[in-house]
Amino acid sequence: MVAAQHAWHFAISATDRYGTIRSIQEALPDGSMSTAIAIEQAAYTDAASLPEYKLIMAVSQQDYTTACNAAMATQPAAPFSVAAAAADVSGGDTRIGAYSNCTAIADGVTSTVYRSADGATALKVITVQHPLPPHDPQREIRILRLLRPPCIPLLAAFRDQAQQQVLAFPYKPLTLEALLLASGRALDRPHAQSIFRDVLRALAHIHEQGILHRDVKPSAILLDGPAGPAYLADFGTAWHPALSAGTEPAAAKILDIGTGPYRAPEVLFVNKAYGAEVDVWALGVMLAECLTAPPRPPFESRAAHEDGSQLGLILSIFKTMGTPTPETWPEARGFKVSPFEMWTVFPHRSWQEILPGLDPDWLEMIAGAVRYSKRATAQELLQYKCIL
Repeated sequence: MVAAQHAWHFAISATDRYGTIRSIQEALPDGSMSTAIAIEQAAYTDAASLPEYKLIMAVSQQDYTTACNAAMATQPAAPFSVAAAAADVSGGDTRIGAYSNCTAIADGVTSTVYRSADGATALKVITVQHPLPPHDPQREIRILRLLRPPCIPLLAAFRDQAQQQVLAFPYKPLTLEALLLASGRALDRPHAQSIFRDVLRALAHIHEQGILHRDVKPSAILLDGPAGPAYLADFGTAWHPALSAGTEPAAAKILDIGTGPYRAPEVLFVNKAYGAEVDVWALGVMLAECLTAPPRPPFESRAAHEDGSQLGLILSIFKTMGTPTPETWPEARGFKVSPFEMWTVFPHRSWQEILPGLDPDWLEMIAGAVRYSKRATAQELLQYKCIL
């Protein structure tokens, strides 16, 4: 949830907040970025003034507890929230292969990610014995070995003491999702240019090889800092034209891909022959989110396990952009489920209407990516003025 805006919020930049979060992260016993963000966000939400915020954030590696107690003595309401956010902090003591004292930093559907004790390596441990398709760690490893930055580089793949598959990557301190949560604001132009240029370069690189990422979203974009460099990560459900052909032929791909509001409409209408356009759609939705204040995707989506989540997303897309027609989406004529029948007809809306006040250069790029038919390729989007 985005914090309510106090007047003093305008006196502190997203970069300042990120620096504060990094200081908190370094002070925490487990070095958890998610915990650091929660602590800072609680103070940002609750503090009534900039001095009060700074007092709460008076955190150092030597005396974190004292700083929190001092803040509580000054203003009980905000520090209690801070203390609650930090309540689940614990030290790292897990051994993974040759890496000792590893700390868990993230959990996924099929894996847990740890940070090595020296902070240089992220270790993705596959925690399910038989991942459900389209998850395939062996295929993920083989695909990663074909890639170059700005895709996240695979450092090593091995089995740990419990014979679980482990993938080792360079540790990155921030995700685009965390940056948006920490700032609560739209990205400024230089940061958006830097981050999305890297993401587009990564997508152009994989698409050139016929690879589909299939789960582009802010948490899959890793950052060295608020301005990047950015790295495309999380290839656990990626599709490769040769490596996936045995289980997922090109015309019969799995439909259970993507996350929430970033899912492309052709997948929602059971087009199993989808292509790289699903990644471009997700990229455009993510760009619109990052340029909106406060950041939010242009489409609403319920949690995947909730009844009607897919129908809700379809309705949101149609209400936002307009209901497609055979003229505006000719490719959909051959879909197994038609988007042209039994739907409420909403009028077409341009992106100027959807995101009023946004720079025309950015609107042009979003419109090139988030449209029903003939989306721009990642390589073409790299030529748009706002990215150059």
